[in-house]
Amino acid sequence: MNPSNASILLVEDEENLHETLRMNLELEGYEVTSAYDGVSAIKTIQNEYFDLVIMDVMLPEMDGISVIESIRLNKIEVPVLILSARSTSIDKITGLKKGADDYLTKPFNLEELLLRVEKLINKNKKLQHKVTVGDIYEFGNNHIDFKAQEATTKTGEKIQLSKKEAMLLKLLIENKNEVVTREKILQAVWGYNVYPTTRTIDNFILSFRKYFEEDSRHPKYFHSVRGVGYKYAD
Repeated sequence: MNPSNASILLVEDEENLHETLRMNLELEGYEVTSAYDGVSAIKTIQNEYFDLVIMDVMLPEMDGISVIESIRLNKIEVPVLILSARSTSIDKITGLKKGADDYLTKPFNLEELLLRVEKLINKNKKLQHKVTVGDIYEFGNNHIDFKAQEATTKTGEKIQLSKKEAMLLKLLIENKNEVVTREKILQAVWGYNVYPTTRTIDNFILSFRKYFEEDSRHPKYFHSVRGVGYKYAD
């Protein structure tokens, strides 16, 4: 992609670091908007589109983790890269659980930062260009009506889908032939504050195989990728 098409919100209250980062990002061709505290960051994110947010954690008025929580609760899916002097595993896990996409500790290597920025922006662009699924989807001899939360299986049997079954089906189908991580499923289907076990998701996949596969022991459509996530293939 042409980086000049990408816009970044830089949220950092330390002025010298802010200006250094801003200058280097602009030299790479990015359009950079500045925010120096958490409250103004939220307002800016709500009012403008960004391809990436670079977020400090220790901010005036509202800390960076709270900002991320707030935008995720409002279903704003912009990628977020945390920059933080906090380097413990607990800090990193907390940041990622609250909705950050990447975490880089200070002091950091500028080249590494720029590589991570480019990677996150490119990934976001690819996700935006994925094919969205409408209310009706058909595969094999199966028919799904997402709006009605109903499906007609390979044998012609009509079944009622739970809301979470319909959400998980749609998520997997929209990411056809790509592995969807367990973390992505948890965020998209169960929300940020509820963490069911892997067994719960496995049971949903087993149900899908029972409904839609010719041979549930040798699935064509619904696959588990050990240690990574789940995949729909057609």
